[in-house]
Amino acid sequence: MPTTAHKNRKKRGHVSAGHGRVGKHRSHPGGRGNAGGQHHHRTLMDKYHPGYFGKIGMRTFHRKPCTSFCKSINVDKLWALVGGVKQPEDGKAAVINVSASGYFKVLGKGRIPDVPMVVKARLFSQEAERKILKAGGACVLTAE
Repeated sequence: MPTTAHKNRKKRGHVSAGHGRVGKHRSHPGGRGNAGGQHHHRTLMDKYHPGYFGKIGMRTFHRKPCTSFCKSINVDKLWALVGGVKQPEDGKAAVINVSASGYFKVLGKGRIPDVPMVVKARLFSQEAERKILKAGGACVLTAE
Protein backbone atom coordinates (compact mmCIF):
# COMPACT_ATOMS: atom_id res chain seq x y z
CA MET A 1 0.00 0.00 0.00
CA PRO A 2 1.52 3.36 -0.97
CA THR A 3 2.27 5.87 1.75
CA THR A 4 -0.25 8.35 0.39
CA ALA A 5 -3.08 5.88 0.98
CA HIS A 6 -2.27 5.46 4.68
CA LYS A 7 -4.86 6.98 6.98
CA ASN A 8 -2.20 8.67 9.08
CA ARG A 9 -0.98 10.90 6.19
CA LYS A 10 -4.09 13.03 6.58
CA LYS A 11 -3.46 13.46 10.29
CA ARG A 12 0.13 14.73 10.21
CA GLY A 13 0.51 17.67 12.52
CA HIS A 14 -2.52 16.75 14.63
CA VAL A 15 -1.27 15.69 18.02
CA SER A 16 -3.32 12.62 18.81
CA ALA A 17 -3.87 11.41 15.20
CA GLY A 18 -7.46 10.38 15.89
CA HIS A 19 -6.82 8.28 18.96
CA GLY A 20 -8.02 10.76 21.56
CA ARG A 21 -6.14 12.77 24.16
CA VAL A 22 -7.34 11.12 27.34
CA GLY A 23 -7.24 7.33 26.78
CA LYS A 24 -4.21 7.41 24.48
CA HIS A 25 -3.51 4.76 21.84
CA ARG A 26 -1.27 2.39 23.76
CA SER A 27 -0.20 -1.11 22.83
CA HIS A 28 -2.50 -3.97 23.93
CA PRO A 29 -4.50 -2.19 26.63
CA GLY A 30 -6.87 -5.14 27.04
CA GLY A 31 -4.16 -7.78 26.96
CA ARG A 32 -2.94 -9.94 24.11
CA GLY A 33 -4.99 -12.65 22.45
CA ASN A 34 -7.68 -14.25 24.60
CA ALA A 35 -6.58 -12.46 27.76
CA GLY A 36 -9.44 -11.46 30.02
CA GLY A 37 -11.92 -13.92 28.58
CA GLN A 38 -13.21 -14.73 32.05
CA HIS A 39 -12.74 -11.21 33.37
CA HIS A 40 -12.94 -7.94 31.46
CA HIS A 41 -13.84 -9.53 28.09
CA ARG A 42 -16.49 -11.82 29.54
CA THR A 43 -19.45 -10.34 27.63
CA LEU A 44 -17.63 -10.80 24.33
CA MET A 45 -16.76 -14.44 25.09
CA ASP A 46 -20.25 -15.26 26.33
CA LYS A 47 -21.89 -13.61 23.36
CA TYR A 48 -19.73 -14.81 20.47
CA HIS A 49 -18.04 -17.92 21.89
CA PRO A 50 -20.49 -19.68 24.20
CA GLY A 51 -19.12 -22.83 25.82
CA TYR A 52 -15.48 -21.80 25.33
CA PHE A 53 -14.66 -22.26 29.02
CA GLY A 54 -15.43 -25.26 31.21
CA LYS A 55 -15.46 -29.01 30.87
CA ILE A 56 -17.91 -31.24 29.07
CA GLY A 57 -18.06 -35.00 29.04
CA MET A 58 -16.26 -37.79 30.77
CA ARG A 59 -12.67 -38.08 31.87
CA THR A 60 -10.98 -40.99 30.14
CA PHE A 61 -9.88 -43.27 32.95
CA HIS A 62 -7.66 -46.23 32.08
CA ARG A 63 -6.85 -44.81 28.67
CA LYS A 64 -5.40 -47.31 26.25
CA PRO A 65 -3.11 -45.42 23.89
CA CYS A 66 -2.82 -46.37 20.21
CA THR A 67 -5.73 -48.79 20.07
CA SER A 68 -6.34 -47.82 16.46
CA PHE A 69 -2.69 -48.18 15.37
CA CYS A 70 -2.35 -50.97 12.81
CA LYS A 71 0.99 -51.34 11.04
CA SER A 72 0.38 -52.73 7.58
CA ILE A 73 2.29 -54.31 4.69
CA ASN A 74 1.36 -54.62 1.04
CA VAL A 75 1.06 -57.88 -0.85
CA ASP A 76 4.01 -57.06 -3.12
CA LYS A 77 6.36 -56.89 -0.11
CA LEU A 78 5.27 -60.24 1.40
CA TRP A 79 7.80 -62.30 -0.52
CA ALA A 80 10.64 -60.21 0.97
CA LEU A 81 9.61 -61.40 4.46
CA VAL A 82 10.39 -65.00 3.51
CA GLY A 83 14.06 -64.07 3.26
CA GLY A 84 14.96 -64.37 -0.39
CA VAL A 85 13.75 -67.95 -0.89
CA LYS A 86 12.83 -68.35 -4.54
CA GLN A 87 10.42 -71.27 -4.21
CA PRO A 88 10.02 -73.86 -1.47
CA GLU A 89 10.94 -77.46 -2.25
CA ASP A 90 8.54 -80.42 -2.39
CA GLY A 91 5.73 -78.25 -3.80
CA LYS A 92 4.84 -77.05 -0.33
CA ALA A 93 3.51 -73.57 0.25
CA ALA A 94 5.75 -71.03 1.97
CA VAL A 95 4.42 -69.97 5.37
CA ILE A 96 4.75 -66.23 5.99
CA ASN A 97 3.98 -65.06 9.51
CA VAL A 98 3.35 -61.35 9.10
CA SER A 99 2.74 -60.80 12.84
CA ALA A 100 6.22 -62.09 13.71
CA SER A 101 7.69 -59.38 11.47
CA GLY A 102 5.82 -56.65 13.33
CA TYR A 103 2.93 -56.09 10.91
CA PHE A 104 -0.76 -56.49 11.68
CA LYS A 105 -2.62 -56.05 8.40
CA VAL A 106 -1.98 -57.20 4.83
CA LEU A 107 -3.09 -54.75 2.13
CA GLY A 108 -3.62 -55.46 -1.55
CA LYS A 109 -1.26 -53.07 -3.39
CA GLY A 110 1.01 -54.52 -6.03
CA ARG A 111 1.47 -57.85 -7.79
CA ILE A 112 2.13 -61.20 -6.22
CA PRO A 113 4.04 -64.14 -7.80
CA ASP A 114 1.98 -67.19 -8.74
CA VAL A 115 3.50 -69.21 -5.91
CA PRO A 116 1.25 -70.70 -3.25
CA MET A 117 1.87 -69.20 0.16
CA VAL A 118 0.17 -69.38 3.53
CA VAL A 119 0.00 -65.90 5.03
CA LYS A 120 -0.71 -65.52 8.75
CA ALA A 121 -1.88 -62.10 9.94
CA ARG A 122 -4.42 -60.40 12.19
CA LEU A 123 -6.24 -58.63 9.35
CA PHE A 124 -6.51 -58.85 5.56
CA SER A 125 -8.05 -56.41 3.12
CA GLN A 126 -10.45 -57.88 0.57
CA GLU A 127 -8.07 -57.18 -2.30
CA ALA A 128 -5.12 -58.80 -0.52
CA GLU A 129 -7.15 -61.89 0.30
CA ARG A 130 -8.34 -62.15 -3.29
CA LYS A 131 -4.80 -61.95 -4.69
CA ILE A 132 -3.36 -64.50 -2.24
CA LEU A 133 -6.18 -66.97 -2.95
CA LYS A 134 -5.81 -66.44 -6.70
CA ALA A 135 -2.12 -67.38 -6.46
CA GLY A 136 -3.13 -70.64 -4.80
CA GLY A 137 -2.33 -69.61 -1.25
CA ALA A 138 -4.30 -69.26 1.96
CA CYS A 139 -5.04 -66.51 4.44
CA VAL A 140 -4.94 -67.50 8.12
CA LEU A 141 -6.26 -65.10 10.76
CA THR A 142 -4.25 -65.09 13.99
CA ALA A 143 -4.75 -63.43 17.36
CA GLU A 144 -1.04 -62.61 17.84
